[in-house]
Amino acid sequence: MTKLVLDPANKKLLGVCSGLANWSGIDVTVMRILFVVATLIGIGSPILIYLIFALILD
Repeated sequence: MTKLVLDPANKKLLGVCSGLANWSGIDVTVMRILFVVATLIGIGSPILIYLIFALILD
């Protein structure tokens, strides 16, 4: 596993999903779909989690 950081080279919005995908070793498209589905279903608070990751990751 690599260090969990934002991925500015492969970002769409802030690079959180691409950074999480690189860190976990899954495809970035799958990670983005998971965030969208979680937001639509209302599992937890994915938008808040996304913003927190964007603020604390370097």
